[in-house]
Amino acid sequence: MDGDLINADIGKRIRDLRNRNGLTQQELADRTELTKGYISQLERGQVSPSLITLFDLIECLGTTPADFFKTKGPEQVVFSENEFFEKIDEGGNSIQWIVPNAQKNEMEPLLVQLQPHQRLTEDKPHQGEEFGYVISGRIRLHLGDATYIVKTGESFYFQADGLHYIENNTQRPAKFIWVSSPPSF
Repeated sequence: MDGDLINADIGKRIRDLRNRNGLTQQELADRTELTKGYISQLERGQVSPSLITLFDLIECLGTTPADFFKTKGPEQVVFSENEFFEKIDEGGNSIQWIVPNAQKNEMEPLLVQLQPHQRLTEDKPHQGEEFGYVISGRIRLHLGDATYIVKTGESFYFQADGLHYIENNTQRPAKFIWVSSPPSF
């Protein structure tokens, strides 16, 4: 990689981090004992910082050298069925994690198939919210002492701060999307 391209890439990363942290060039200069002019030149790729200066800047911007230089590939947006992770329990119920590694995200969507006269394990109270949409069949949603029937084409949404579980007390399988935020499955 050409030196000018390296300087431009470092400068862009410094500028992006500075902006993300809500700092002006002058504020970053004050924190690193550099001049505003030097920060400006650095961000435009016109100067190359020493390693000590670069590590100082990285530290003042609240990151590590490893994270600063990490290259990010394009984020995956679409997931196919062969990427899903499926767990089938002893009752024949299927839970599919339809977004791989969703535990690191804000939401964790699942595709659940609940067999007749089966129920999922009771979920203890936790921070967050849960949403579901019934694709086929009918489920019974238990939230504390309350019970709700949710049919095909209907959805549910609740704060997960109480005991809750889902059961299928019908003769047919039920299939639904279930999303937890933050991930808890």
